[in-house]
Amino acid sequence: MIEASFQLSYPGFALDAAFNAPARGVTALFGPSGSGKTTLLRCIAGLQRAPQGRFALRGEVWQDEHVFVPTHRRAIGVVFQEASLFPHLDVRGNLDYGRRRIAPAERRVALEQAIELLGIAPLLQRRVDALSGGERQRVAIARALAVSPRLLLMDEPLAALDAPAKAAILPYLDRLHEALTLPIVYVSHALDEVARLADHVVLLEAGRVIASGPLGETLSRLDLPLRLGDDAGVVLDAQVGERDAQWHLARLDITGGGAVWARDHGVPLGQRVRVRVLARDVSLARTQLAGSSIVNQLPGAVEAIVDDAHPALALVRVRVGSAALLARLTRQSANMLQLAPGQAVWAQVKSVALME
Repeated sequence: MIEASFQLSYPGFALDAAFNAPARGVTALFGPSGSGKTTLLRCIAGLQRAPQGRFALRGEVWQDEHVFVPTHRRAIGVVFQEASLFPHLDVRGNLDYGRRRIAPAERRVALEQAIELLGIAPLLQRRVDALSGGERQRVAIARALAVSPRLLLMDEPLAALDAPAKAAILPYLDRLHEALTLPIVYVSHALDEVARLADHVVLLEAGRVIASGPLGETLSRLDLPLRLGDDAGVVLDAQVGERDAQWHLARLDITGGGAVWARDHGVPLGQRVRVRVLARDVSLARTQLAGSSIVNQLPGAVEAIVDDAHPALALVRVRVGSAALLARLTRQSANMLQLAPGQAVWAQVKSVALME
């Protein structure tokens, strides 16, 4: 278990944030700019000492009212927005610099594994000033792993990259997530990154934690003051159940019930995948519709309805099996359908994004 609680203040900002998270997988610190994400990460790293704070990883206390373990003695790897590689060393030299800090008996991540996971074997003899932005960041992540951390901290590691470089590095982060058991705390204000990578999410606003929990459950909540606008939606776990070669489609069987068809991305049958369904791509009907271009129609029940940011709109949460969907409707449509909690409906899913 990760246990974190910090309080500090300085002119114009106060942090009063606490959360618990699993000590495995990716925990995302998510919120708008200025919400305190990086400050909270720096407190976890020991780079910023909160006057009142506690941090423990799997029961080992790194800070409380009696203890403060300095940063260099915390078993952490840190990746910042900028790679900050040593320019006088080649890639191999940068990796060895971190690895030499760790006694052989304490090495939990093999250097060869880090090199393979980040795909940097062809870069080992290159000078760092000859690397692209994405290559530099992959080397920075591998260097952080080379110190065999018990906790990996990542502060918006893709923020300095353009869209193509960001798209190129995301699969490598997926591989880290799948291959390593060490927990990762990942700071981002980009919901697409969080939806793809995170298992647990901590939502921050104005220096406070307003929600913390598993990604799917937290994003589907309607009682949070943080509004996501066009990004409102849910992330669902699924499994590839069937592929239709004629129409280049794949059936994705949702964990907890129901299935949707999406574009076939070539994912093998039986493989676990993550899908994102935006509220703007879900409509509701009282009965199943025949002769519709929307083939994904799922039976469910209305759980809750709240006003959306614009007075003309409403957000509706629909329970489908043990999963939840969000639908964005006009308030006029919700009234016309006489929607209310418990009402049986059909959720029509117009588009599904496979997170890959």
